[in-house]
Amino acid sequence: MQTNNNRQSNLTRGILLIILSAFCFAFMNAFVKLSGDLPSVQKSFFRNFIAFLIALVLLIKDRNNFRFQKEGMGYLLLRSVFGTIGILCNFYAIDQLVLSDASMLNKMSPFFTILFSWIFLKERLRPFQGIAVLTAFLGSLLIIKPTLDFTDFIGSAAGLFGGICAGFAYCMVRILGQKGMSKTFIVAFFSGFSCLVTLPFLMLNFHPMTWTQLLFLIGAGAAAAGGQFTITAAYCYAPAKEISVYDYSQIIFSTALGFLFFSEIPDGWSFLGYIIIIAAAVGMFWYNNFYLPQKEKIPAK
Repeated sequence: MQTNNNRQSNLTRGILLIILSAFCFAFMNAFVKLSGDLPSVQKSFFRNFIAFLIALVLLIKDRNNFRFQKEGMGYLLLRSVFGTIGILCNFYAIDQLVLSDASMLNKMSPFFTILFSWIFLKERLRPFQGIAVLTAFLGSLLIIKPTLDFTDFIGSAAGLFGGICAGFAYCMVRILGQKGMSKTFIVAFFSGFSCLVTLPFLMLNFHPMTWTQLLFLIGAGAAAAGGQFTITAAYCYAPAKEISVYDYSQIIFSTALGFLFFSEIPDGWSFLGYIIIIAAAVGMFWYNNFYLPQKEKIPAK
């Protein structure tokens, strides 16, 4: 059992780490978009290869992190499979949409992390939390703007599906963290797995790159490594329902970078979608951290 001081300390660490991860992932998305017209698989490979090299160096420096727990293998594979699908969908969406829109759809992941945590970790999902998840989904429709023109819709749908996959992957990270698996090992395994999966497709459809594109992809990989380490640590320290709202700081970072590098300004419907999703996230945070603790102090009649 954690003492109140330990719990508060872990919660503070989780909050700081998830804000830092949002900052890193915003730069990753910007670097991916700056790398230009390259296949999503190729971008994904370089993003994960750089992250894998960084994680491998850290594993070699601290060999205690090489400890492998056999009972966690299934969760590790699920984290890697769904994480890889999420990245590919996110990168495709980044190429098709305004940077902040793609980031916002990917940021549906905290809601799905909470939903999957309810299913797999038996972390209680109360009616208010379920309503917040549904509200966030409805807000995402304002960003997606469903249309009969499938070519316009597919990028938004990919972004949303990427967020769902990421939510499932982070639920697996939460399970692995509870089992005491090394955070560095989780990142190294996921990055290596993604590289192996995308390598055959890269070899079959490799597009030559300029030095500038290569540098941007290296930057994306370095930023992704920072984001992976910090978000993995964040969900190991604290439950999704207590820290996920801070992940939405990425939208602030992404909107600023989109305007700075691409002169992008989201439309009014997208801004309304942002407001609804962030309001749902803030409402859930208030409910989990203020309303429920007060309610639980009141003895049942």
